[in-house]
Amino acid sequence: MDNAMAVTVLQQHHRKRFNQRSQTIMYMTFGCSFLLAIAVIGTMVGDIAITTNFTQKNLLPSMAHPFGTDWLGRDMLFRTLKGMSISIYIGLFASVISAVIAAILGAAAATLGRKVDAVITWLVDLVMGIPHLLLLILISYALGRGTLGVIVAVAISHWPILTRVIRGEILQLKEANYVKVADKLGRSKVEIAVKHMIPHVFPQFLVGLVLLFPHAILHEAALTFLGFGLPPEQPGIGIILSESMKYLSLGMWWLALFPGLVLLMTVLLFDLVGGSMRKIIDPHSAHD
Repeated sequence: MDNAMAVTVLQQHHRKRFNQRSQTIMYMTFGCSFLLAIAVIGTMVGDIAITTNFTQKNLLPSMAHPFGTDWLGRDMLFRTLKGMSISIYIGLFASVISAVIAAILGAAAATLGRKVDAVITWLVDLVMGIPHLLLLILISYALGRGTLGVIVAVAISHWPILTRVIRGEILQLKEANYVKVADKLGRSKVEIAVKHMIPHVFPQFLVGLVLLFPHAILHEAALTFLGFGLPPEQPGIGIILSESMKYLSLGMWWLALFPGLVLLMTVLLFDLVGGSMRKIIDPHSAHD
């Protein structure tokens, strides 16, 4: 009887894991398709997003203009797609840089001795101790704002948590029996790292990258919204939302609603993807 119950529990566990994998694949497929579609369409839109037409200004959402038009007659659907594509490119670039920084510092902290570990741990605590938005503003402003300032600000401020995760994983791996055996057999540290550590840490790196992406997009939009990011001539999502605030009191609700919904949908979608991937890699998190 006990054996039968154990088999049933094991089957349920495998079925649950399979369902989680299927959900993650579905989320990833939809998310990548969604991002690719916005990035491609936003790139192809070109000058349409900034073309003014005063005969079509302040129009409510309709079949001809699904997101309505603004005070200059610009189509808000095209502006939203263009702005979101810019945010996607910046967010992707910044999150990749941040994840690579985290991987390098996490590996260095775990493998290069106590002094290096202490310095990197101090850096992690320092960055995490500064209010996030304030750090973004200071870095972007110091670099003259613009696209470069936003990318560097987001990349430099998002690596600490992933650094801690990778450091902890590598420290656990160093105590694993197969790593100690490989070291005693005379394998070089590079060979041990390539064959035994990188494949083990890569899933955590990938999950961290996916989770960094929506934060990068959101913080890029916030930074631009506050006036410390992209210049006004670039129709970024932050610029669109910032400009729309002036006209909400006039009843032009669609100027902020639809761009905000697209931004929120993108962030929530990839946060969901990252959470599902984490549950697959770390079974214990599935019970949280």
